[in-house]
Amino acid sequence: MTTVAIAMLIAFGVLALVVRPAIQLIRTGRTGLIGLRRGVGAVGLIAAVLFNGGILLGVVSLIHARNGSLERIDSLDVGVLHAAGIALAAVGGSTLFLAQLGMGESWRVGVDEAERTQLVTAGWFSLVRNPIYMSLIAAFAGFALMVPTWLGFAAVAVAAIGLELQVRAVEEPYLLRTHGDEYRAYASRVGRFLPGVGRLR
Repeated sequence: MTTVAIAMLIAFGVLALVVRPAIQLIRTGRTGLIGLRRGVGAVGLIAAVLFNGGILLGVVSLIHARNGSLERIDSLDVGVLHAAGIALAAVGGSTLFLAQLGMGESWRVGVDEAERTQLVTAGWFSLVRNPIYMSLIAAFAGFALMVPTWLGFAAVAVAAIGLELQVRAVEEPYLLRTHGDEYRAYASRVGRFLPGVGRLR
């Protein structure tokens, strides 16, 4: 099961971090990979550390579980949860890539205050405001179920906290500054990570 999880992780990583930037480069002449910029503030920096740290912990968990140097949680290491994990990882990883494609030329990783991209509200973004992040967390929760270790579940929690901070402290203020009432109206009717949950008042 660990080999399957690692193979799926690699496949989704290639789609999200190689194929999608390549498509963006062909369309726009830029990869869309902005990363962490100056002026993001302390909370933004903490968010980046938590998110990237959570992803790294998830990868480390799979590697150490495969090598036998990290024990699995026996009560969760059962077939039905493995199957649920495969399904969750597959849906999460696929939805992540499709939502990335759905952003078109507006897709970015990171925030550049100098850029003004079109606000995407259709497709996956009509259901939740952050389908890419939601899908990523779902995929890593799936990996944790496939290979259940305390580190794998901690990775999901740490990454989710990082994304919550990123969205609230960095991305939503940027979108409000950039798109104003258009984003405010969109955010008032569409949930942050789950349909109807986290709408702005």
